[in-house]
Amino acid sequence: MLVTVEGIDGSGKSTLVAGLAGALADLDPVVTREPGATWVGKAVRRAIAENRDPVTECLLFVADHAAHLTHVVRPALAEGELVISDRYSDSRYAYQAVTLEGTMPDPEGWLRSVHAPFTVVPDLTFLCVLPVEAAVTRLKEHKEHFEEATVLDAVQKNYLRFAEAEPERFVLVDAMLEKEAVLDFVAAEIRRRVGSRR
Repeated sequence: MLVTVEGIDGSGKSTLVAGLAGALADLDPVVTREPGATWVGKAVRRAIAENRDPVTECLLFVADHAAHLTHVVRPALAEGELVISDRYSDSRYAYQAVTLEGTMPDPEGWLRSVHAPFTVVPDLTFLCVLPVEAAVTRLKEHKEHFEEATVLDAVQKNYLRFAEAEPERFVLVDAMLEKEAVLDFVAAEIRRRVGSRR
């Protein structure tokens, strides 16, 4: 089973994923992330830091996703393991559709068509939602261009549109709740879904 955790920067998803590793330890989940689970992630981070070319940056994200699938996700799923990923393909559709705006007619459509032949669609996606102002406050210092309020606002709107289109896959999470409450809710939902598949 492939579970992904999505949300704008500052939504607490990385904290949530770290907590899930402990809360679901008895299920022995494979906890992973994009970018960074493979060597390609270093190239992605360099592209983000340079912030020169959104197309190069995007294609490196796609390459990272492909490597992640090859080296982590597909092997784990083939063994019947529970995989929990901090960010996945929906991050690409939400973020890069914004950063590529103006470089091509339909960035999101292009991104989805590039991923379609090789990606694995998640079984369950938790979307951490909170006001953009709260996310910016949590981030404190802007280190990446993705963290600007205007970008985060557009990205979150994309995410919410995805969730509306696929309500059977997406579970909305109130990221303004205490982190313990968020962790308890998500962990319980994963257990319920895993149990229903057995």
